[in-house]
Amino acid sequence: MTSDRAALVEASRKSIRKGSKSFAAASRLFDRTTRERVWLLYAWCRACDDIADEQDHGRAARAVPLGTRLAPQDRLATIRTLTELAMAGESTGTPAFDALGQLRREVPIAEGLVEDVLAGFALDATGWRPRSEADMLRYCYHVAGAVGVMMALVMGVDADDADTLDHACDLGIAFQLANIVRDVWEDDANGRCYLPEEWLAEADIPPGEVTKPHYRPALVPLVARACALAREYDASARIGAARLAFRQRWAVLSAADIYGDIAREVEKLGSHAWDHRVRTSRMQKLAFVWQAWREARRPPHLSETPPRPMPSRRELAELAHSHPVIRPS
Repeated sequence: MTSDRAALVEASRKSIRKGSKSFAAASRLFDRTTRERVWLLYAWCRACDDIADEQDHGRAARAVPLGTRLAPQDRLATIRTLTELAMAGESTGTPAFDALGQLRREVPIAEGLVEDVLAGFALDATGWRPRSEADMLRYCYHVAGAVGVMMALVMGVDADDADTLDHACDLGIAFQLANIVRDVWEDDANGRCYLPEEWLAEADIPPGEVTKPHYRPALVPLVARACALAREYDASARIGAARLAFRQRWAVLSAADIYGDIAREVEKLGSHAWDHRVRTSRMQKLAFVWQAWREARRPPHLSETPPRPMPSRRELAELAHSHPVIRPS
């Protein structure tokens, strides 16, 4: 490993340890090469998130002096410029974006996948809100499903194996649905809502009032509906995981079990789900890693393949491409 690569890997390792204890724990189960590449990918994703939200590894950054905050479109332009430099093989001077450039020298990640991820940040920058369930899933595809496809490529899945990549996308979508239900209050505080407007209208919850106390009883069934979707995509993802090598399968199932617990806990808590941010303890994570090890050792029962959740990765990608986000000039 060259000194430059070693430095990028070390910076990426620190990033995932600071930004996501769940993903950091699951990443330890990979072989060394895969683990390092996962860190490189995570570092880029984390940096994009932080620039978009003016945060530090998902947490509020130090106070920004009045008048110096960048507009959302300017933050998006920064993300895009640094990403395009990295994709072109140029040094950006920013380790997290140089990590993407290093990763792309090692893994055949298509530019279209990277562009699909950036489109998710573009949706947020324009103040976009999902109108329908398909819109919500489209957003999940951009910010997590496409990353799941990139993760599968990092783990050695062939770029031509469309079916396995579809299942990898499904896991990312399941993860993002868990994020959406857990972060309803946090998102609302930031002026965002990722539950479909059509769902809210059906529940008689007015726009912008999703967190008002008297609407909690009406919100709970909508969250349960999103959790049910997450279970469908999670079940599909496990079919793809069964095709991976043992250590990759173990790591993926560990992450799926840990993240799946977030959605399960939110659903179980009902109207109390947002009294405190739902978290998974260290002991619970260890239990899920052990559970995933046992599951990974069992031969897959392909005859029990669940129905494929709809819309699929290709349908969501087509929806995204038929309704492109306008790039800033």
